[in-house]
Amino acid sequence: QVQLVESGGGLVQAGGSLRLSCAASGRTLGDYPMGWFRQAPGKEREFVAFISWNGGTTYYADSVKGRFTISRANAKNTVYLQMNSLKAEDTAFYYCAADRDSNYLLPQVLLTSEYDYWGQGTQVTVSS
Repeated sequence: QVQLVESGGGLVQAGGSLRLSCAASGRTLGDYPMGWFRQAPGKEREFVAFISWNGGTTYYADSVKGRFTISRANAKNTVYLQMNSLKAEDTAFYYCAADRDSNYLLPQVLLTSEYDYWGQGTQVTVSS
């Protein structure tokens, strides 16, 4: 029902910033809670951030709190991840995902298995 495309990744020096975008092909993105995940080489895919369908609820992994901000612009069918004060350990392939369920309960929203639609991802590389 939802097709997602990530963009905005690239190479940045430690301490710098990037903004990732996740765009839907239709007008349905606003119906779904959204999450950002990342996966580094040789590592498990891990939770980064979550936002409810109306933006009223957000959750962040401890490792990114105070540095990353998730937001959404439903009129543009787009979810953003603003990443500031980037560290080398933030280097990973970043994915956005949509949850068909209308609820957003912990710990379910932290798990990859909760999400039904995934983008292809975008690479973020932070140099030290």
